[in-house]
Amino acid sequence: MNFHVLTLFPDMIEAGLHTSVTGRALQNGYIHLNAVNIRDYSKDKHKHVDDYPYGGGAGMVMQPEPIYLAYEDITQNIEKKPRVVYVTPQGAVFNQSMAEEFAKEEDLIFLCGHYEGVDERILEEIVTDYVSIGDYVLTGGELPAMVMIDAVSRLVPGVLNNEESAEFESFHDNLLEHPQYTRPVEFHGKRVPDVLLSGHHGNVDKWRREQSLKRTLERRPDLLEKADLSKDDEKYLKKLKKDLHDQA
Repeated sequence: MNFHVLTLFPDMIEAGLHTSVTGRALQNGYIHLNAVNIRDYSKDKHKHVDDYPYGGGAGMVMQPEPIYLAYEDITQNIEKKPRVVYVTPQGAVFNQSMAEEFAKEEDLIFLCGHYEGVDERILEEIVTDYVSIGDYVLTGGELPAMVMIDAVSRLVPGVLNNEESAEFESFHDNLLEHPQYTRPVEFHGKRVPDVLLSGHHGNVDKWRREQSLKRTLERRPDLLEKADLSKDDEKYLKKLKKDLHDQA
């Protein structure tokens, strides 16, 4: 999968993604990264890519032409029109379902804004998706772009050593992941649950599923509305809710 990032800080993108899981994936060729410096496409002798906003106001706005020229350079080698993700607090909030959707693409372009934003005309011309990573404002789009690339990369075949890791981690089936334990068996007076030491895979799977349901109900009950629940899941959740009601 090919990730293209239109940015004013390509070194930041390169440094952030050439580590850990994404770094290994890049080294092994499962994903490719193309961090494009928008300033390289400025026709201004000082390489300016921003200007004052029409109508007045504080701050500067990124100009459309350098962005378009960079986009044009990238897409000339791509057969079909690629999805372009503009990273903005005004976009839909990124989630695992969106990551799974993006992972189906062969090429994905991220546009990282700065200053007071980007000229609306270039957004209208090239952007297909407006995406946020949360309801807060950051200095630029580089960190959110890296967050999304990391999440999407994990779903690309071959990136994770254990193919089941992506399937069973948090947000699979819209449920949070169950608690995890390792050695020692006892730490500060707290023991690993006996069921995990039993060697009975059926009981372990049942315990983990119930813990995922319990944790999701306690921490992110909103996810349960879209969760893929069996009759046993619904029965267990009903019991949990009754217990919580009785304790209140």
